[in-house]
Amino acid sequence: MYDLIIIGSGPAGLSAAVYGKRAHLNLVVLEKNPMSGGQVLNTYEVDNYLGLPGINGFDMGLKFREHADRLGVEFREVSALSMEDRGSSKLVHTNQGDLEARAVILATGAVHATLAVPGEERLTGKGVSYCATCDGAFFRGKTVAVAGGGDVALEDAIYLARLCEKVYLIHRRDELRGAMILQQELKKLPNVEILYSHVVEEILGEEKTEGIRVKNLKTGSTDTLSLAGLFVAVGIRPGTELVRSLADCDEGGYVLAGEDCATSLPGLFAAGDVRKKPLRQIVTAVADGANAAAAVGSYLKSETAGN
Repeated sequence: MYDLIIIGSGPAGLSAAVYGKRAHLNLVVLEKNPMSGGQVLNTYEVDNYLGLPGINGFDMGLKFREHADRLGVEFREVSALSMEDRGSSKLVHTNQGDLEARAVILATGAVHATLAVPGEERLTGKGVSYCATCDGAFFRGKTVAVAGGGDVALEDAIYLARLCEKVYLIHRRDELRGAMILQQELKKLPNVEILYSHVVEEILGEEKTEGIRVKNLKTGSTDTLSLAGLFVAVGIRPGTELVRSLADCDEGGYVLAGEDCATSLPGLFAAGDVRKKPLRQIVTAVADGANAAAAVGSYLKSETAGN
């Protein structure tokens, strides 16, 4: 019986592990991938993490994991398949057997929907990004495009228009889906061009993004746009399948939890991109991990006192 099981070892999970270990909790971290770090591993450069400007995302992930390893955190490379609430404990079923703990922190992150077009995988982190607030500053004064038509895509385009020389917004439908107030704000910007009924067919470039090939869905014609960056905003899926039947989630699947990361199920905590919150960044994930570990400590003390 562990005090704590942490599912996921991105920035939130690793931060929770460090804080939990320093609090002398008997804990284990479950990670289905061969390496810890989560989405940060695929980030070419991180320029907004305090004190580490310009660090390579892969190196940052290694540093986070090394910190946890130095403290002697136990890691298991397993896939969590389901979770069972047993009141005073939680049973996590994995592909290598069951593990039980008095508390669980869900830190499984979120996955960005991709365009699934040629060049996307090769150029991710080299001009192709899924987070405008993370990477927009790298494209100051340049031409970029945003793919999508919902609130996030519109917000990204508005944000980028303040930094970039020109922004294309590429949307497959003939009208935008985002909030009308965002549409109105976007259409006032002189350096934004909206391409309705268009899709990205290919991302061009070898070592870095140099342009995109777009197709007009009404005419079938194609065109090439020269640009330095493409921001993909066509959806995101939080990794909350394990707990959707156990804890309250919003319509998008994000777990409802406050700043202490406590969910509606006692003993279950959610940290990082799985939690409903306004800003999803490395720094907020790390903060969530710390808050979740501290909240777990308080929860376990209260449970012990109650018994």
